Amino acid sequence: MRYVFRLVLILAVLAGLAVAGYSVVGDLSPSRSPVETPVVLEVN
Repeated sequence: MRYVFRLVLILAVLAGLAVAGYSVVGDLSPSRSPVETPVVLEVN
């Protein structure tokens, strides 16, 4: 049982390092593109 706990702990640490590494190295910025929406105003 001790080995299973140790394995789960090591996998959790590796997963945390992977997420932290991806957030630092990965491009997480959203892509931007211009959006134009025509607006019709009724003036009385």
